[in-house]
Amino acid sequence: MAQLLWTLMVVFFVLWLLGWLLFHLIGWSIHILLVVAIILLIINLVRGRGRTA
Repeated sequence: MAQLLWTLMVVFFVLWLLGWLLFHLIGWSIHILLVVAIILLIINLVRGRGRTA
């Protein structure tokens, strides 16, 4: 029974760690994508004045 509890504890710890890491990686990538989108929007607004398509 103790072996089963240790196994469950290790599995849950690994799953928790994986979820924590993925959450932080996804959070950073969303911020980077937002910054890139804002930069592209600004470039498009600056270059797009006076042009049609």
